[in-house]
Amino acid sequence: MKKIVVLGSNGQLGNCIRKIAPDFENKYEFIFTDSKTLDITDEDQINSFFYDNKPDYCINASAYTAVDLAEKESDKAFAVNADGVGYIAQACVDHKSILIHVSTDYVFDGDTNLPYSEDDFTSPIGVYGESKMKGEELALEINPKTIILRTSWLYSEFNKNFVKTMLNLFTQKDELGIVSDQFGQPTNANDLAEAIMDIIETPNKIFGVFHFSNYPETTWFEFAKKIAEFSNSTVQLNPLTTEQYPTPAKRPVRSTMSLDKIEEVYKIEPKHWENSLEESVKILIQQ
Repeated sequence: MKKIVVLGSNGQLGNCIRKIAPDFENKYEFIFTDSKTLDITDEDQINSFFYDNKPDYCINASAYTAVDLAEKESDKAFAVNADGVGYIAQACVDHKSILIHVSTDYVFDGDTNLPYSEDDFTSPIGVYGESKMKGEELALEINPKTIILRTSWLYSEFNKNFVKTMLNLFTQKDELGIVSDQFGQPTNANDLAEAIMDIIETPNKIFGVFHFSNYPETTWFEFAKKIAEFSNSTVQLNPLTTEQYPTPAKRPVRSTMSLDKIEEVYKIEPKHWENSLEESVKILIQQ
């Protein structure tokens, strides 16, 4: 039975993989770790862990994701998102493991009107994006058997995310202002978890960079409007410009990604974001 290690299993994606793991228990042994049980910024810990477990696949769902805080904590962001990824990639090479590493649309500057392809030039505009870009570079440079999945605007029933924040605010506020001039693709982390397992189940793997999200593009404002609609909220939502809602870290204006490659290579068809969101809101309302 092949082994799958999931690093960062207490995050949104890690929890979603944990949720579907029982569906694959006849094929794979899953080993879930988090920052308390394995510090990915400690090379010795990583090497010992891989020596003891010898996984066939390593899903790196661990990341420093505090986009604004990263501007002050660049050392922490790079330690997790870059250095740690390098240690993991090397351990994967040493133990002949396939690495599936999760990255972000924030590796792009967002200064475009066209969806980004996997081959487009990366040019992040904040520390978080810079650290994730460096992690991608290290993973691909060190381990030829690396699959990088760039995703965006991740949400789920787990941990903190935009959907949960909105649902909470809808119960507290009569009126909210939401940024309406930033474009991207919401992604249900459950869909990303399923896509990762589809890739693992594919016999002849193609390595390199792939994009995965739900589609098509939308804005945070339109996203929030749908959350309100699906939760039957009567909150009044008002569009704001980025200038009206300044944040410590700059965000890409349009970080929409092309999904053609993953559809063509792995036959994975992403879902419409509204359909995935409606399913997720139903789950969250019942919690």
